Amino acid sequence: MNTNTQQDLGKLILRIALGSLVLLHGVSKLDGGLDGIIKLVETQGFPATFAYGVLAGEVLAPLLVITGFFSRIGGILIVLNMIVALYLVHQGDIGHLNDQGGWAIELQVMYLATAAGIALIRPGRLAVNQR
Repeated sequence: MNTNTQQDLGKLILRIALGSLVLLHGVSKLDGGLDGIIKLVETQGFPATFAYGVLAGEVLAPLLVITGFFSRIGGILIVLNMIVALYLVHQGDIGHLNDQGGWAIELQVMYLATAAGIALIRPGRLAVNQR
């Protein structure tokens, strides 16, 4: 297997892993409704329509990333979504460890960092439009 093929497969694995995991959060929110998220954003002083950005960041963006259809834009949307999630939900966890000794927000930071990486690189040849 040549180097280009290996890089394309690696990018595909990253896109599928990040996109699938974030999409599961979005589907869960679609299934349960946005009422809880609307209350959360309103409590922080944001308008209720801000909650629909969660759907863009957790449903639309992962689909873009998985398919490689403007995956860099999808990566940016996930980064923005994770920054907002860290601010709204996990702000108090930033300086804490979890029960297993890991960083309390390690999963959120992993999503953010992986999405940033995807936003910075092309999705490879195994994508809908290589952008």
